[in-house]
Amino acid sequence: MQPDELYGLPLDRFIAERAALAKALRAAGDRPEAARVAKLRKPSVAAWAVNQLVRTQAQATHELFEAGDSLRRAQEDLLAGRGDARTLREAGERERRAVDELTTAARGLLSSDGHELAEATLARVASTLHAAAFDEDARRQVGDGCLERELRHVGLGDAGIPATRGAPAPAASEAPAPESHRAATPATDEAATPATDEAAPPAAPEAAASPTGRARAERRRAGGDLAAARRSEASARRRLQNAARALARAQEARDRAADALRRAEDALSAARAHADETADAHQRSQDALEGRSADRRP
Repeated sequence: MQPDELYGLPLDRFIAERAALAKALRAAGDRPEAARVAKLRKPSVAAWAVNQLVRTQAQATHELFEAGDSLRRAQEDLLAGRGDARTLREAGERERRAVDELTTAARGLLSSDGHELAEATLARVASTLHAAAFDEDARRQVGDGCLERELRHVGLGDAGIPATRGAPAPAASEAPAPESHRAATPATDEAATPATDEAAPPAAPEAAASPTGRARAERRRAGGDLAAARRSEASARRRLQNAARALARAQEARDRAADALRRAEDALSAARAHADETADAHQRSQDALEGRSADRRP
């Protein structure tokens, strides 16, 4: 067995097979390689699932990488002023479909291998797949099929796809002026003065219905809408910042726990390697003692 084949085994066989391989390498006299193998880390459940996907779902994995390339190009084109939002949106949807297909396959792999189907585990699988689709370094790590820990994907919102706002509904003041506000036929000279006196009260509605009045009203409404939008934006920004801080704390705690687990696994691997070496030395001593005893027999 080659060391990289350990990552294709059922997860519960990793440690035993690693110890057996390290022992075989020591017996063959390749102690440096034996020491390296003994220090290989057991993958996390999510990393193990990704390794199995890469090894068993070659076509879907290739589609993921192709979709990631298309998404990256679409983002670069849009930022450079060459692309458009529709192309970016379609590329993002293609990448999400590829991730969803592989995540569904991972669900089956985890279930068939007896692992609990925790949504958090599947989310880590999906995050690793997104990272591999979009980042070259992550893709190299995933593509080897020997991943030890899941990867973290830091995206651009909804795969970098800008939201599309609907066109605002026409304002009520933009409707045609009612019939009563249309210009009337000029009065005769005798009725000129009374008509002027009676027309004075409705002057304010006429002014409001004029283009200038409507423009002022529209500006006032727009100013109110802008102020409300800014308040909403500030509130959303505060919520986002609070969520980002909470996420950072959670990720730091997770990273500390993962580091502690890795240190414990490394210590266990070193202890097992030492125990194997001690057992080998003891066996050699026993063999030497038996050899000397045989030589002394008449």
